[in-house]
Amino acid sequence: MSDKGLFLQNIIAIIWDFDKTLSPKYMQAPLFRAYDVDEKQFWNEVNALPDYYKRAGISIQPDTSYLCHLLTYVNEGIMPDLCNARLRELGAEIDFFPGIPELFTELQAVLEAPEYREGDLRLEHYVVSTGLTEMIRGSKIAQHLSGIWASEFIESPARPGADLSGVPESGPIAQIAGFLDNTTKTRAIFEINKGVHKLKNVSVNDLIPEEDRRVPMKNMIYVADGPSDIPSFSVVRKHGGLAYAVYQQGSESQFAQVDELLQADRVDANGPADYTTHSQTAMWLRRHVKKIADRMMAEREKALHSRRGSSPIHLQED
Repeated sequence: MSDKGLFLQNIIAIIWDFDKTLSPKYMQAPLFRAYDVDEKQFWNEVNALPDYYKRAGISIQPDTSYLCHLLTYVNEGIMPDLCNARLRELGAEIDFFPGIPELFTELQAVLEAPEYREGDLRLEHYVVSTGLTEMIRGSKIAQHLSGIWASEFIESPARPGADLSGVPESGPIAQIAGFLDNTTKTRAIFEINKGVHKLKNVSVNDLIPEEDRRVPMKNMIYVADGPSDIPSFSVVRKHGGLAYAVYQQGSESQFAQVDELLQADRVDANGPADYTTHSQTAMWLRRHVKKIADRMMAEREKALHSRRGSSPIHLQED
């Protein structure tokens, strides 16, 4: 802790969307392969659910309706043994864009320079996704992440009157424990900003002065693939952070999406989802991690000079 607040504020955070940002496919693809489920049919069904339930006067959240549909597949015996451990196991099969996970090590190397080590500057990566926490935990990038905000399941719901002092039983997933949609992703950003995941008894709604927040948003870079992330892009940029949009190389439609974001001043830059060492996107990220680090060190130096009094000097008489 610093003498001026709860945290030293020495963290640079890169916050990643997952599907179509880090991975070229939806992360659930290995799940459908494992249970011989037609992936296209599943998503067609999910896309039809809002209108289907609307006929009964029920409004459902389009971003997360797939979670309930997965539970239906479990209950119908199509995915009978699907549990959190199985989701984590299948996460190991998620494919990533070129350069992932090597990029995480390369970005960390930027802060290995002596001037940054002396300042104890650190880089943290977070995933904020509408996907599944357990699959991300099982993926090959998990070891590089400081936190995951995504959707989770309960396996064995607590029964009325049950003794709740023990450990819940394991079994097939049965209920939704929590979810993120493309709007509530902004809540996760504020939780990272305030250090909610690092301090007990602190909530995202607590009034915390800027100087007491763990990761100022001006020290954040948000990376995602499209218009659904506009709320998150906007929050980070409004508070001085950077937003970067990626597209799948060779896809004119995806390029058009991120180009429109750039033209509308929704993001600071865009580039292909190619994270190999000499790619445009990798070079942009390395450059701006360094620029943020340089600015942080300059701010510290300025603060030091402003708080330090002048040393006494010898005066000579006329």
